Amino acid sequence: MQLRGSLLLVAASSLLVIAEAVAGMTATPAPPGHESYNEVVQSKLQPQAERLLLRLVQEGHALTMDGAPVFDGRDKFLPGKIAAGLVDFLLSVPKDDPRLPEYLRAFRRVAALTVDDTNDSWGAYYYILALNELRKAGLLKEAVDPLTLAKLRVRLDWRMFVDADTYVLIDHPNNYYCVAFGIARLRAQMGWEEGAASEKLFARIVAHYQQYSGDYGFADETDGEGRFDRYSVLLAGEVARHFIETDGKPPKETLGWLRKSADVMLSRMHAGGEGFEYGRSLGPYSETAIVEVLTSAAEVGVLTEKEKALAYSYATRAAERYVGFWIDGTTGAVNLWDNGRRTDAYRGKFRRFGENLSLAHQFAYTNAVWNRLGYQDKAPLADFAQALKKLPQQTVTWFARGEYDRVLLTRRDGDHIIGLPLISGGVSQHMHSPYFPIPFSRGMLAGVADGTRPLLLPQFSLSDGSKVMPLAFIRAVSVTSRGQRTTVTYRQSELDRLGGESPIADDRLAVATTYVFEPRRITRTDIYTPKGTVEIAGIELDFGSFAELADSTARAVRFSGDALDGFKVTGLEGCQATAIKEDPDFESDEGPMRSKVVCSGGTRTVREPFTISWTITFH
Repeated sequence: MQLRGSLLLVAASSLLVIAEAVAGMTATPAPPGHESYNEVVQSKLQPQAERLLLRLVQEGHALTMDGAPVFDGRDKFLPGKIAAGLVDFLLSVPKDDPRLPEYLRAFRRVAALTVDDTNDSWGAYYYILALNELRKAGLLKEAVDPLTLAKLRVRLDWRMFVDADTYVLIDHPNNYYCVAFGIARLRAQMGWEEGAASEKLFARIVAHYQQYSGDYGFADETDGEGRFDRYSVLLAGEVARHFIETDGKPPKETLGWLRKSADVMLSRMHAGGEGFEYGRSLGPYSETAIVEVLTSAAEVGVLTEKEKALAYSYATRAAERYVGFWIDGTTGAVNLWDNGRRTDAYRGKFRRFGENLSLAHQFAYTNAVWNRLGYQDKAPLADFAQALKKLPQQTVTWFARGEYDRVLLTRRDGDHIIGLPLISGGVSQHMHSPYFPIPFSRGMLAGVADGTRPLLLPQFSLSDGSKVMPLAFIRAVSVTSRGQRTTVTYRQSELDRLGGESPIADDRLAVATTYVFEPRRITRTDIYTPKGTVEIAGIELDFGSFAELADSTARAVRFSGDALDGFKVTGLEGCQATAIKEDPDFESDEGPMRSKVVCSGGTRTVREPFTISWTITFH
């Protein structure tokens, strides 16, 4: 313990040298009126991460954030994120700076201190990426001692979560093939292994794309259950990045995936920098996902010049939003958890310190790319909001077709971007509202991370105690448009029986669903057909709104003070609308909802088809 305490003091004093230098380099405020990506990242965003590293220096392993310990072993990626953050700083120091040797010795001591800490998957990737950047800069020997490097060579390995014989992931979702691939490419660059492993892992990625999406070109997060979410679109950008960062060229199939992913992300660019609207782990990652995909697409040349200008302008807005919205002005740290914001358990508050560092790194490396592309200190488009209005007002993105159809409809309606994902959350996510087949729109229509309330979908309680919902088994999707009106139809021969980790098909009720999208209006109509006689004990359908409650009746609710105007329901006995505050069942990643509507239907015996419908109006 005495030795470890001494190491902590040495590391702290060494990091203090770095931190003092950082503080000196970032004390000057950005010039007024400058809005380039480079200026936002360097003068506002990176100093925030550097201040947190200074806190780490001052408090060491006792560091807490909002009462949650940082070094309690639960954040399994933390050492790698710290290494990446420190290397981002080290590489910004000119090689002729006389202080550089001391900074490198400080990194050496910190690396020796943390080498035995838990550091899995993403942490291993970030750490080996940092080491490879030091190697390419000719600084690795000065930054890491031979014993520590030998330990890291053993521990920074994709084999910790991929079977080395079968190349099958061990208890991880599909996107971790990409993490393993990145680690394997970097290990080969470091001279720690041959390139065969990375080739086999890439072959796994290709096979997965082909098997579960085919020519549509997207990655299913599951093995064919249909979880096509933010990760499914982001993955192509990450695969391309792993080729680029290891001095390679993305192959043709990767460029094809990346172009398709870029189309999805271009259609999601908000003038205010808001991001992806559905699925898990959103928050600022909903925005950096768009930045990362479009940055990779720009770097490898799959964007047009006009698209590059739009992508760069969006990155600037996203960085400004990160500084102004996601970073808490009181704590100086990113906030995904407090003041009515809610995220999934995967990104719990115990990861708060590392989340700041990884987000800062995403902005730092994408900024470096845009600088290399000639955009350094270049102002974004002055008419960015108007330019967005010239993009296609509607896109239909197919993810998969077959026994079940998986598709995403995207509509621009005024300032709103509305996404309708007809997918499945699959194992562990099918019952959570961010994966429901309902419309989502940033700041207007949101799911609740890990939330199980029946938002905008009826939940049927049957007489035997089971609960079913129209979630996962979507067939025969059709999308037709006439003028400004778009109709989406599909059917489900089985509803999803809740209670299990994976969807369970229950054929006692079938449903034919019709969505109608019109300017400022969305209507959903479900026609349910029972198989024989079905005893229903009760029905519930909920709705959460960011708007204030104005007034309500049993069938209709009016809102004020936000984009939503009204919500109407037919086919149920009635609804109760309530103003809410501090209700965790109605908290989104962006903040709390202000009103909730709970609609219900009583006990009934059904032998004939029946209809449930709702309409949302907005401005």
